Amino acid sequence: MNIEEYSFGVGDRFGSEGSAQLAAIAEICRLGIPVVPVWNKSNREHELVGTNQESVKAEADQAVQTNGWTRSYYVDADHITRSTVDKFIASSNFFTLDVAQYIGKPADTLIKKDFIGRQSTNKRLVEGSTLSLEKFADNFLLAIHEVCRLHEYIKERKTTDFICEVSMDEVSTAQNPMDLFLILKELKHLGIEIDTIAPKFTGLFPKGVDYEGDVDRFTREFEEDILILEQARNEFGLEKKTKLSVHSGSDKFSIYPAINRLVRKHDAGLHIKTAGTTWLEEVIGLARGGGDGLRIAKEVYAQGLSRFDEMAGPYATVLHIDRNCLPPAQEVMTWDSGRLSRSLIHDPKCSDYNPHIRQLVHIAYKVAAEMGKEFRDALIHYRTPIEDQVYTNLLERHLKRLFLPI
Repeated sequence: MNIEEYSFGVGDRFGSEGSAQLAAIAEICRLGIPVVPVWNKSNREHELVGTNQESVKAEADQAVQTNGWTRSYYVDADHITRSTVDKFIASSNFFTLDVAQYIGKPADTLIKKDFIGRQSTNKRLVEGSTLSLEKFADNFLLAIHEVCRLHEYIKERKTTDFICEVSMDEVSTAQNPMDLFLILKELKHLGIEIDTIAPKFTGLFPKGVDYEGDVDRFTREFEEDILILEQARNEFGLEKKTKLSVHSGSDKFSIYPAINRLVRKHDAGLHIKTAGTTWLEEVIGLARGGGDGLRIAKEVYAQGLSRFDEMAGPYATVLHIDRNCLPPAQEVMTWDSGRLSRSLIHDPKCSDYNPHIRQLVHIAYKVAAEMGKEFRDALIHYRTPIEDQVYTNLLERHLKRLFLPI
């Protein structure tokens, strides 16, 4: 199985927006850009919401049937580890192997010695020095071998082929192009070719808001990574055309032009993984609907604010919230539908837009989950404004900006 050139992760925490998401992807395909959907939901999100991976596949299957979709589609076991993989095997055909926790931990001495010995013969690669190999081995060898263990574990239990992504993004230090080259080289040596890889780029990829960092530096890194993946493919004789994956990729509008241009320039593939954007659009749709929908949206904010540390804890490394920029709950309770909606819609040109409010609501989906039937009934009652938000956000702000010629 080889994944298509362009793929887009459509996370959906409450499993209600599959049809609207797929309609947006169908439209970008109609405009001449063949994008395939990848439904993704992590084990953490399943536990907080009280769902399972089978529900993600059911949502994807239903959306495909409703929309008459005839192209490929995928169900992603998102950020799985050895402790969670079993829950996802039966229902997934795309596996994001999260090995970030193994980066920076030394591998077995014999494994390290074997690796350095094999690489040291390539003078062009190491430029006459084994120092970089020592550092690479200490940083990445254990993670690479964990990829192999997970891949083999899944392969032994799947009756069909699957897409394999390696996630190394949730760490503090960015990987450089040579790191990617050696990762693919060592994986090939161990008999594994991967479909996509999600490296850690420089800068911050906060949840639900724009990229924070040096856009020019990101642009250089992104292009270097594209080139090094192509070089690795040619040099190692890889059958798969490994493509870059950008995690927390929703709403990174400042780097979308660079991604768009470079993917086209080098005829490269691209995978964008998103999750919380759909949930945020649900809250905006509820707010726009007024009545109980507006009340529920305000309650999500109020409880998220009062339980800030609890909500933010799991996402501490991917947030940039200034609590001084969060208005008191009592103030937000007085806002009308338009005021609350404008604070959440990602439009930097709007004076009411507040990225700190948006990030807080992004991580407060546990509040909605605790509302249970009340929240799920609201998703049904306010279906029209919610689906309009989900469809427009995905198509206009994301798919068109990423894939249509600039």
